[in-house]
Amino acid sequence: MKVIFLADVKGQGKKGQIKEVPTGYAQNFLIKKNLAKEATNQAISELRGQEKSKEKAHAEMIAEAEALKVKLAEEGTLVQFVEKVGPDGRTFGSITSKKIAEELAKQFGIKVDKRHIQLDHPIRAVGLIDVPVKLYQDVTGVINLSIKEA
Repeated sequence: MKVIFLADVKGQGKKGQIKEVPTGYAQNFLIKKNLAKEATNQAISELRGQEKSKEKAHAEMIAEAEALKVKLAEEGTLVQFVEKVGPDGRTFGSITSKKIAEELAKQFGIKVDKRHIQLDHPIRAVGLIDVPVKLYQDVTGVINLSIKEA
């Protein structure tokens, strides 16, 4: 009997996969526990439609991330910070990913999740700094920061 898996079943198949399994196993276990449903023509076309909508949503997210990457790369998009600086040239406070996300939203109206900003450690130096930000799976942009002395 052909079934469409609704969930991952160890040793049998993954969610969304269409596979031939013994009839008794399908009726008495998989279908009863809602782990699979019978692969009728309607169910198969429904599965294909869901796959297409997922692909379309994925393509839209990539396009949105690419547009945001271009917006961040523009010359005018320079996030500016004014911090107090000690005699050694280091700032008194540090600039974290949370501060960067807040300033980016405040200065340019661009919303970026602070968890996507890839800082190894908080910034304590003065000057121009480029900070990488992961916008989507394979799309990485750069936020330009300008840290000045108060």
